Amino acid sequence: MYEPIRTKSVHSMTAGTTTDFPHRSREEELDIQLAGHLAALLAVTDELRALSPSADLDTAAERLAEQVTRLRDGRTPVRATGAAPGGPDAASRHRRAHALAGRALVVAASRADTAAAILAAQQMDTHAAALEPRELAPR
Repeated sequence: MYEPIRTKSVHSMTAGTTTDFPHRSREEELDIQLAGHLAALLAVTDELRALSPSADLDTAAERLAEQVTRLRDGRTPVRATGAAPGGPDAASRHRRAHALAGRALVVAASRADTAAAILAAQQMDTHAAALEPRELAPR
């Protein structure tokens, strides 16, 4: 009724055999993940800088770029040149940046990268503060 399986099962292969693809260590995988989260956070930060320039965002972007460059063995990240026209508003970008910083913090903590963890935590605080409702000015 069913056609028999003609290839070997991946479970039956012996542990000592070599494969055609390179394997990465857990640390290398975490470096790749962390660099990706920080690069995405950098892109959102660059978009926010284009919407409302500030020295704090400039400093954050430079620190993020340094960390991504370090994690990618000296390769500099691609930088956004401006905000996409008709894209999400600043509040949506701050929510996205907060979520990305949280992901980066989790990965940085699991790989014991103190510098990246501190930077990610600071970015979470910054974007959370940007999302807090503003007090109304007295009339």
